[in-house]
Amino acid sequence: MTEEPMIAIVDDDEAVRSSLASLVRSLGYRVRTYGSGPDFLRDTLDREPACMISDIQMPAMTGDELQARLHSAGRRFPIIFLTAFPTEAVKRRVLDAGAQCFLNKPPDGDTIIRCIEEALNGSRSLH
Repeated sequence: MTEEPMIAIVDDDEAVRSSLASLVRSLGYRVRTYGSGPDFLRDTLDREPACMISDIQMPAMTGDELQARLHSAGRRFPIIFLTAFPTEAVKRRVLDAGAQCFLNKPPDGDTIIRCIEEALNGSRSLH
């Protein structure tokens, strides 16, 4: 029996983490939540997440800094970015670095579901 994919959620807002975790669990996936990029980096996972959903604006480490740290360590998996403060420069930077999606907060559930499914199926959409 295969284990369901695990989705990592990184956001400093507990309410956002909780609502995203509920949505992801409702799709049948496992979830691990983290309050910051450093929290995720400190976790000793048995294997990489199938996908990550991360905020951009976080105090300890921004989402795009987390993406850069992961890439420099050779860790690559689809990342869906969320932000309440979208800028074209950040959007272009994270998408050029391979982000799966770039969504404005609050995202609608259907869009997040579509981005997760595309990530798990190996297709990429540049939202």
